This record gives sequence, C-alpha cells and structure tokens, in this order.
Amino acid sequence: MNPSTNYLFDAIASNYDRQRKLLIPCFDEFYEMAAALAETDNPAPRILDLGAGTGLLSSMVLRKYPKAQLTLADCSSESLEGARLRFDQNPNINFIVTNYATHPFTGPYDMVISSLSIHQLTHPGKKQLFERIHQLLTDDGVFINADLILGNSAYSDAYSYRRWITHVNQGILTEAEIDKVMKWLELSVGAKHADYIRWMKQAGFEDADCMYKYLNFAVFFGRKIVKGS
Repeated sequence: MNPSTNYLFDAIASNYDRQRKLLIPCFDEFYEMAAALAETDNPAPRILDLGAGTGLLSSMVLRKYPKAQLTLADCSSESLEGARLRFDQNPNINFIVTNYATHPFTGPYDMVISSLSIHQLTHPGKKQLFERIHQLLTDDGVFINADLILGNSAYSDAYSYRRWITHVNQGILTEAEIDKVMKWLELSVGAKHADYIRWMKQAGFEDADCMYKYLNFAVFFGRKIVKGS
C-alpha cells in the first residue's frame, strides 16, 4: 500500500468504528459470524489480525479467548493508535504499523483473521497472501476473512450497490464522511466469492468456504490440516 493510501486510512480511522455500523447493513451478523468461526482448542491462542484497523474484530475474538496473544497489523498508525486505546495497554497485544502483504511475520499462529481489508490487494497479491497465511498457521489453525466481494453478475452488483447506498443515506454520516468512504471503496480490487474459495484451496486450505453472505459482504473460512497427522 502506498503513502497516499496510508493517508486516506488515517483520515477515516478516528471515526471508523462509528461509521462501520452505519456503513454495513448486516453489521451484527457479519461480525458475529466472523467471531463465531474463531475456534481453537488452545486457551491462549496466538492470533494475527491483518488490516486490524482499530481492533474491532480482534476485540470480539479476545472476549472468547481473554488469554490470547494478539498481533494487530495495519498500514495506518492512527488506526492502530485507536486499537491501543481500545485494549488499554493489554500486555498480550502487539501492534505493527506495516504493509501486511509483505511483512515478514514469523508465526506460528493458531488463527489469522481479517476484516474489510484483503479486498484491496491485487488478485496475485491475494493468492500470495493466502499461501503465506497457510504457512504461518499451526496444524489445525484457522483463517477467517470477513470481506467485500463482487457478485456473480453486473446486475447483482448494481442491485447490491443500490441497497447499500440506500442504507448509507438513511444514516447520519456527513457528506464529507461519505466522500472519504467512497474514495476508500475505489481502492477495492473486487473478486467473486468463488475466486476467494478457489485461491484458498490452491493455497492448501481445507474446508474453504463462504460461511456468510449478504449482498457484497462475505465471511470466508479455511483450516490448515497436515495430511497424515
């Protein structure tokens, strides 16, 4: 991600938690499904959150696993500053301002999670990231990605956009806030849910599937299973 992208992320970070409920018509179900899929036998799992922003998804997973060791990675320093405030100096949480697509994470992690971020990568970038995530996971580790996708046709995309913009206009966002979000959406490199599943399977994930979908919002899941173990 380039410096102009980082600046744009910083510009919207301070209000992003408030905005998300106003911007995502399926907010509760979307995030609840992502958090519900975060399952592990380890009571103190190591978790990596890619494009963590202000730590919204991480906070939901932390409620399930209060002893978790979390690493939050994001290109926006302001977003991660919001996350620092959210987690109130929790010693088990680490923050990394970085381009997560190229950062040399060491792992291993019991979970890798992400929300509304990976859609901004190029398709080759998505595929390379999925391969890297698979390498970073422990045996039986899980990957959860709550993201924006394309529909299967121009008609379905147009319909989804109309429904979404109607929802946004019914809220209390200012024109300036909506304009910033529209510019953020321009960064999206859309892919269909079948593309995500295929790329995850190619990266080695078992049980790769779309576990939730509403309009252009989807939650993906996959597990790392070592054959013969």
